[in-house]
Amino acid sequence: MALRIPEESIDWRTKGLWLPGARLPAAEFVAAGYDIFTGPFSWPLLVLDRDAVAHNVATMADYTARHGLGFAPHGKTTMAPRLFEQQLDAGAWGITLAAASQVLTARGFGVPRIFLANELLDPLALRWVIAERERDPEFEFLFYVDSAAGLDAISAALAEVTGDRPLEVVIELGHAHGRTGVRTVAEIVELARAAAEVPRLAVAGVAGYEGGLPTVAEARGFLGTLREAAEALVAFDLVRPGPVVVSAGGSAYFDAVTEVLAGDWLAKRELLVLLRSGSYITHDDGFYREMTPFNRIGAEGSLIPALTVWAQVTSTPEPGLALVAMGKRDAPYDEGLPVPKTLRRADGATESAAGFSVLRFNDQHAYLDTSGGPSPRPGDLIAFGISHPCTAFDKWRVVPMLDADHRVVDLIHTYF
Repeated sequence: MALRIPEESIDWRTKGLWLPGARLPAAEFVAAGYDIFTGPFSWPLLVLDRDAVAHNVATMADYTARHGLGFAPHGKTTMAPRLFEQQLDAGAWGITLAAASQVLTARGFGVPRIFLANELLDPLALRWVIAERERDPEFEFLFYVDSAAGLDAISAALAEVTGDRPLEVVIELGHAHGRTGVRTVAEIVELARAAAEVPRLAVAGVAGYEGGLPTVAEARGFLGTLREAAEALVAFDLVRPGPVVVSAGGSAYFDAVTEVLAGDWLAKRELLVLLRSGSYITHDDGFYREMTPFNRIGAEGSLIPALTVWAQVTSTPEPGLALVAMGKRDAPYDEGLPVPKTLRRADGATESAAGFSVLRFNDQHAYLDTSGGPSPRPGDLIAFGISHPCTAFDKWRVVPMLDADHRVVDLIHTYF
């Protein structure tokens, strides 16, 4: 579907591009088809592989369709409308978000269905959501509630904004020592009963997040409890008419979500299971390379790392040590340091950098152990894979998308 994507311009303020002259439309820059090694770029530079993204989007669209799952990929990974559009065009039900500000941004792009995987208690945001749903009858919005205080905030906002459309929530189930969400099925039922007393509020179903659990078995157990919660709400007639929403699924255990929640298991009611995995769109060379469920269910598909940071060697002060101009401002480090992949010499020749390793990060420097690979020279470029895309995109307002020849085919703008 066509979203309302702003026609952006770029100039000297655009990180990674070398544009000392006048501001120019991003579309004009893309039309030039620059190669990143000879065009107006500076280092470090985060880039996105067009073909890898297309593969990953198609892979998860096929997977969810094959298993009868609705798909609301988590938009906080990229906050990029061009990528949202690609996901929606591939059949996604809608976009998941994590904060009210992200919801406002996504509505600015015209995203028609939003799942807020978080509680919403801010009166200003609640009043806006209610008014926005009244303004646009096609806008669908679901969000979490896990407390009486949340219901009080919702009730107060509904009383201040007139309208006819019920506001829809899902009751969130959590787990011990985890994040938000009530901890038991009994609490789910109790909160749903309290929600039924709030005028113009409707319970659409239940949701939870299993991604913080350490094992597949524990994730399966949690998802089984989520399934019990949905069955209990239906048994007590606490879900509004229409499909019963049951939502879960980070990027590490979506196979467990499929195993436990897919299928026609909810008696006498239509079921909408919404998977929310988001990091799949770019995958990575670290955390998700190890954690992806496709390692367990390889016949179902595969994902390709799509993000690369190109950075320049600036110093080789000791044998086996190189300093690279890339640091905490440029690449994620919360789920593992970047992974060296390719060394590119000044003449364009390339060698494997798999024997290198990043030792530590400063704000603008990476300390690289080069003892296990070829000897880099100042001025060489190194391509790094990243670990955890969710903390890569937020460091860049513009990410060049490249074809297989390293030529720019789009500029992906992010809106964090």
